[in-house]
Amino acid sequence: MATEAAEFSVVDAPARQRFEIRDGDRVAGFTEYRRRGDVIAFIHTEVASEYEGRGVGSRLISSVLDIAREDGARVLPFCPFVRGYIAKHADRYLDLVPADLRADFELPADTSGSGV
Repeated sequence: MATEAAEFSVVDAPARQRFEIRDGDRVAGFTEYRRRGDVIAFIHTEVASEYEGRGVGSRLISSVLDIAREDGARVLPFCPFVRGYIAKHADRYLDLVPADLRADFELPADTSGSGV
C-alpha cells in the first residue's frame, strides 16, 4: 500500500553509533557510523531480510546523507552500500566526501562528465 512508506522513520541512535530506519517500533535496517567532529565515517549497513528489495536501504542512506548535509558534516563512505549510493547519486551527494579523499573510495573527482 502507498501508506506503507509513510510508516518508516529514520532516527539517530548515538549510543549504538548508528542510524536506524524503523517501521513503527521495529528496526528495519541500520547503518553504523563513527563520528569525530564534523566527520561521519559510515562503516556498515544492514537491512532486515524481510525488508530487502523494498528500497529500505536506499531510503535510509538518502536520509542519513541529508542529515549529514544539514549538520555540515563530511562523509567517509567505508561501507560499500553507502559508497555505491553516493556513486549512483553523485550529483546530489558527492560533495559530502572530501575531494582529496574521493579517489581513496573509488569515487569520481567531481560530477562533471560523470555517467557520460
